[in-house]
Amino acid sequence: MGSEENHGDEFYVGAIDQGTTSTRFILYDRNACPVASHKMEFPQIYPQAGWVEHDPMVILDTVKVCFQEAYAQATAQGLSIDGKMKAIGITNQRETTIIWSKSTGLPLYNAIVWMDARTSAICRRLEQQLPMGRSQFVETCGLPISTYFSAMKLIWLLESVPEVKAAVESGDALFGTVETWIIWNLTQGATKNKSEAGGIHVTDCSNAARTMLMDLKTLEWHEPTLELLGIPKSILPRIVSNSEVIGYIAEGWLFSGIPISGCLGDQHAAVLGQHCKKGEAKSTYGTGCFILLNTGDEVIRSKHGLLSTVAFKLGPNAPTHYALEGSIAIAGAAVQWLRDSLGVIQNFGEVDGLANSVENTGGVYFVPAFNGLFAPWWREDARGVCVGITRFTNRGHIARAVLESICFQAIDVLRVMHADAGHTNPEDYILKVDGGASASNLLLQLQANLLGSPVVRPADVETTARGAAFAAGLAVGLWTEKQVLGEVSLSQRKAITFYPDSAKEDRVKRYECWCKAVERCFGLAELES
Repeated sequence: MGSEENHGDEFYVGAIDQGTTSTRFILYDRNACPVASHKMEFPQIYPQAGWVEHDPMVILDTVKVCFQEAYAQATAQGLSIDGKMKAIGITNQRETTIIWSKSTGLPLYNAIVWMDARTSAICRRLEQQLPMGRSQFVETCGLPISTYFSAMKLIWLLESVPEVKAAVESGDALFGTVETWIIWNLTQGATKNKSEAGGIHVTDCSNAARTMLMDLKTLEWHEPTLELLGIPKSILPRIVSNSEVIGYIAEGWLFSGIPISGCLGDQHAAVLGQHCKKGEAKSTYGTGCFILLNTGDEVIRSKHGLLSTVAFKLGPNAPTHYALEGSIAIAGAAVQWLRDSLGVIQNFGEVDGLANSVENTGGVYFVPAFNGLFAPWWREDARGVCVGITRFTNRGHIARAVLESICFQAIDVLRVMHADAGHTNPEDYILKVDGGASASNLLLQLQANLLGSPVVRPADVETTARGAAFAAGLAVGLWTEKQVLGEVSLSQRKAITFYPDSAKEDRVKRYECWCKAVERCFGLAELES
């Protein structure tokens, strides 16, 4: 890897990218170039306002189909995959919470998705009961009490679902985030430790860092927190690094016998896939928007409501890299809302053309606080607003305001992120971008204009999958850490840079207007009752 002159035996590394709205499987060659892939969307379940669920069995079905279709695509291209597939990595939507039966292997409830807001009452209760309120666990796990994190969803399941409570009491329940669920099923019958029942029950340190239950410094479950929240350690998976052989795919699955040797939460995988060194930030535009700044071996505690988290740990004995993170719940999902709920567009590709049909938003600002606002606002009572509408407003203005809302939310995070990191002139720092929505040239030009600094998009925007492939390949010796993290990286090749072409005065004024629009969305959750 790292040179197009690489010769010798060909090999392939696979990456499962299990996201919020779709699952993808990508095959990479020895130069970390994608050679085949398949993607499947799956249904979102909305039982009540603010609730979002997935069917865990459907997620497994999408993994199986993506395996088969990517393999078929590679074969149709004349690629010989058999015997040359050396490792598989996994990257996944984080915080989404699943509890299943150890004996039957079936879910005890639907997966509760990361953006789900049903735990608001639990969060308020804990904030009132605990001496440090919302910040009770920040020193240990880097996270405030919020509906976002897995621990709150797990408490709701324990308190609200009788089947879950009974399974926990009988010792039959297993908890995991999505990667844990997938690994447990992929390794059924082919466990590394034959004494284990069913599949291998593990999580990696980046996903564990998002539960609110892991000590950031020791990378172990924090037992005082478990005791305080009433969560039994017996249902929790074992924590591993991001790059090591976890187990082998079982018979009955395509690619049986192949090691699963890389696992990272999607945003952490993107940091690795984007080759972000200490001091560099990346923004992934997917269903949500997630910005991480690599802080090296230092855990920086934010003064502005950002999260301290693990970036990656490339092996059991490797050093841990940490990050500051700002999470935005609704980014590409706002475009999906235009398509599915309003019918303004028929497909994602139409939004650029519609937004380009007008020169500006005509004074319209859209704040997509569908289930509250995450960093740096942390307002669970916020709901979406569209302000500045006049008789002049048309569909193009709304579409452009939706795209700009993604950019403004990113700026909210980047402003405070650079302050926490001690960067005195944020406009001097480029922003590396990736994710499905970053394919929009208009979105990235708007981002550069409103941010006032360059935005760089790699040739391959699926950096989450590539990061998982890197981690998997490293673990089995296909690539070296120097090849993945060195000064010359494939992630830097054929990149496109978007430079700002707007006046600073205009940027400042428009950001001030955005902040006024955000203030209008606070306290609107009470309208739901």
